Amino acid sequence: MFESLSEKLTKAMKSLRGESRLTEKNLEDVLREVRMALLEADVHVQVARSFLQRVKEKALSQGEDGKGAVVLQGLNPAQQFIDIVYQELTEVMGGVASEKPLDFGSKSPTVVMMAGLQGAGKTTSCGKLAKFLKKNGHSPLLVPADVYRPAAIEQLHIVAKDAGVPSFRTEERDPVKICTAAVDEARLKGWDVVILDTAGRLHLDDVLMEELARIKAECEPTEILFVADAMTGQDAVRSASAFHEKLAITGVILTKADGDTRGGAAFSVKHVTGKPIKFVGSGEKLDDFERFHPDRMAQRILGMGDVLSLIEHAKDKIDEKEAEAMAKRMVKNQFTLDDMLGQMRQVQKLGSMQKILGMLPGMGQIKEQLASVATDKRMKHLEALLTSMTPKERRNHLILDAKRRRRIAAGAGRPVHEVNQLIKQYLEMKKMMSQMNDPRFMKRMQGMAGKMGGMPGMPF
Repeated sequence: MFESLSEKLTKAMKSLRGESRLTEKNLEDVLREVRMALLEADVHVQVARSFLQRVKEKALSQGEDGKGAVVLQGLNPAQQFIDIVYQELTEVMGGVASEKPLDFGSKSPTVVMMAGLQGAGKTTSCGKLAKFLKKNGHSPLLVPADVYRPAAIEQLHIVAKDAGVPSFRTEERDPVKICTAAVDEARLKGWDVVILDTAGRLHLDDVLMEELARIKAECEPTEILFVADAMTGQDAVRSASAFHEKLAITGVILTKADGDTRGGAAFSVKHVTGKPIKFVGSGEKLDDFERFHPDRMAQRILGMGDVLSLIEHAKDKIDEKEAEAMAKRMVKNQFTLDDMLGQMRQVQKLGSMQKILGMLPGMGQIKEQLASVATDKRMKHLEALLTSMTPKERRNHLILDAKRRRRIAAGAGRPVHEVNQLIKQYLEMKKMMSQMNDPRFMKRMQGMAGKMGGMPGMPF
């Protein structure tokens, strides 16, 4: 979502390298570039203006001698400027996220009302939120309250089944009565969260708002989440503002964040509505849903990575016992092609290589170069070659003579030279792992890290 903005900000801030102080003169050019980057990302003009003003004030606030702000010890001006931009990006997108994304209230069930325009992805987001809540120990009930869009009710039942949660079924066709009956049933059967999938329209209208207001009055939802399509940019922000005016929304779910969007909505929605983005949907699968952490998103935008989110994602996807067993074999220098295959499959569970590289510190700068080597397509080719081998061949690479390599290549539908490249890559990995067990190697690496200095995770 922020790839283009991230590239432009990184390029703009490189101009501060070599400077000894942050002055109004050397800040002028970089702020102009940052302003252009924000506006091209479809950030609201007023948001961009106030953001840049705060950045400038902070950058110059320490200068007392008229020569500009003194740079903190251990940092260069580019790093200090990035730190200021990071703080302000975090603030403009909502500040540090609360410990709990949703307010569950004092009485059960907690009612979560989903609102938004048609096509924004409300029904899918209901399923994603339900699966997220179930994973975190809750028992949600999905309620189809869109009686106007063809097949909307049936769609929600299918989504609920895929998410592994129950959905409310009734012959009633009045949306308000459907929602109140569902809340009563949830209270009776012990479901602790009720998610109301309300109707949307292609545009804002009074009839829609009146219906939503009646549902709110009858069901008293603890959370009213506006589902915004990130692809619509500032239109999403204007819609969020209109819904907030009528319903007093409590938060936003941003959908289609994986699309070709410029990310301006994420910057502007908090400023316009005063309400935070709570969740982000980044794909069509029900697992493509995560909490929105402004501080982590700011790190991604500035090329500092997002290791915490990557670790959380890995905990959900990677088999801990299998990873532990593999680690033990690596320590004993028993790493085989079977382990390599298992390692690749574990990595593929985390998502695309582009996504993973973007979450690693500093990798944003060289993501394009790395992508040519570690593409998802390349990973599939390697997996095909490895699965074309027999278990015996994967356990002992030394038996892979020319005849066997030709057979493996033919079985995978790849040229023989790719088999040779795979074996070479495996041997390099094996050598590197054996070196990592050598105390002298670790000592050399620590010495190199000490000489590099600077702020960890910073791209300069």
